[in-house]
Amino acid sequence: MLSTSFKPNGQVFAWPPKLITADFTFDSYLAIFADGEKLRFFLNSYVVAGAVTVLTLLASVLAAYALSRYEFPLKRALNVVIISVQAVPPITLLIPYFGLVVTLGLYDTYAGLILTYMVFTLPYAIIMMTGYFNTLPKELDEAVMVDGAGPLTILFRILLPISVPGLVSVGVYTFMIAWNEYLFALTLTRTNEMRTVPIGIQLLMGQHSYDWSQIMAMSILGSIPILVLFTFFQRYFLSGMSAGAVKA
Repeated sequence: MLSTSFKPNGQVFAWPPKLITADFTFDSYLAIFADGEKLRFFLNSYVVAGAVTVLTLLASVLAAYALSRYEFPLKRALNVVIISVQAVPPITLLIPYFGLVVTLGLYDTYAGLILTYMVFTLPYAIIMMTGYFNTLPKELDEAVMVDGAGPLTILFRILLPISVPGLVSVGVYTFMIAWNEYLFALTLTRTNEMRTVPIGIQLLMGQHSYDWSQIMAMSILGSIPILVLFTFFQRYFLSGMSAGAVKA
């Protein structure tokens, strides 16, 4: 993919294939950075994926804290519902979601994409964070409660600072899902001003020809955020995934 992004389109299928050709060029990348519409695809992806990640983390932390630390009516039923949502193939919800988003006036908006993605990211995030909180001893809560601390103080000042691996693993997973999602981004947006990177890549595929060099260049640029996140947070990500799977 990297090699093809530096080739002129006419050299992509040259035989024998070469990783580096004599016509090595940055034209594909320069064309992307010079095109405001393509840059808009990246901006949209950052806005949507970033918002989904932040909102999912906030909602999942609050829900997981309640599920991990408190007993209340229908707790088991709620757990079953959360887990069951994971078993529903997203494609079966495409038409109902399209009708709902249009009815609510959220078609072709950030809010429509963000709320839709959260439906798919929240169940997994709640399951993972609940499992992670379950690994933390309740004696921590009781020790702080003796000093008069309330539930929110316990959560935000005691539990969250020692839950960084769990937060990172959930955050990276959520960002990755929102960044790479294609089907709902295609269905719930109409204009190029709201399209995301996966749709922008698809738009480079014409009826009679494909601009392979730019397709690969956009794919490389679209892969960078996930690679950077995983590289910097790999240690936390792996420990958070394993810790959250120990107890649910």
